[in-house]
Amino acid sequence: MSTSKPRIIKDYEKLPIDLQEQIKLEYPYGFSDNLITFTNKDGLIVSALPFETEDRYYMVRMTVNEAIKIVEDDEDFDADGALKEGIKEEYENKYNDIDDIDDLADEVSDDESVFE
Repeated sequence: MSTSKPRIIKDYEKLPIDLQEQIKLEYPYGFSDNLITFTNKDGLIVSALPFETEDRYYMVRMTVNEAIKIVEDDEDFDADGALKEGIKEEYENKYNDIDDIDDLADEVSDDESVFE
């Protein structure tokens, strides 16, 4: 992780759809096995999914149970918790031409928190 990048803590549901789709491509087999824990600025231990773009480092706040529920409730994932092949191809094609996902991330600035 580059220390010069802004580091953002954000709830998955509050991310723009475009970033959610990028996260699904990054983690096509679900999120729960990829969560990390860290101590936030208030000294609380938080679990989150790391997601890095060219200009930002996100910690997408979620518990293991929330991570499992997000995938279970998302029609983009199959019953085994894997991103459906047709959806994966659609998102790969959609984002293949995007050089800088951070243009999409500009929508995130509302109610985001920066972590240290």
